[in-house]
Amino acid sequence: MVAGLLFLALAFFAVGQAGATHNEAQSAADAAALGAAQESRDRLRDDLLAGLLDPVFLDDVFNGGLPGADDGCTAASYFAARNGADVGACRWITDGRWGFTVDVTTQEGMGDSILPGTENERATARATAIVESRCAFEPADEEPPPADEEPPPADDGEDPPPGEGDENAAPQPPGALVCDAETWVIDPEGTDPLPEMTDLFKVRLAED
Repeated sequence: MVAGLLFLALAFFAVGQAGATHNEAQSAADAAALGAAQESRDRLRDDLLAGLLDPVFLDDVFNGGLPGADDGCTAASYFAARNGADVGACRWITDGRWGFTVDVTTQEGMGDSILPGTENERATARATAIVESRCAFEPADEEPPPADEEPPPADDGEDPPPGEGDENAAPQPPGALVCDAETWVIDPEGTDPLPEMTDLFKVRLAED
């Protein structure tokens, strides 16, 4: 009976080893997927700065589910390695979401075990992380001229009023970003034309 109980204890220990190794793999997969999604999100900043005056582009990004940049797998490899795993596959999601699915394998096996041949077995895991907008883009109101407005006078050679016909006039804000409980008016001429990317987009693990 003592021998049987000892065997059961060792068997539970082996199962615990396997579970711990799998948990390590899952932690590495989660970190790798989150790292890839965050890298992709941060790379979008340059495109946003270049398109701040384009309301169609801004509508695509914040209201239309633009899939973002597909470059994030370098970060996935980095975060997997920091957690003792190697990336087997890193895929940019193209199913209407913006994110990455990453498969990893642990760099080390289970170690000594009472189960023959399992000491070098490595665990695998998969994780998916997605980027979601915290904001909605609202274009600036464009008030149409009144129906009874008189046509502009013919050009009589006089200088136009200030601000009219000036090619160097400051661009008008294309609209605003309504982010959670805060509204941010886009000002391309401002000293800080964009908030932090973490304020514009959130990154989270997905179920699949």
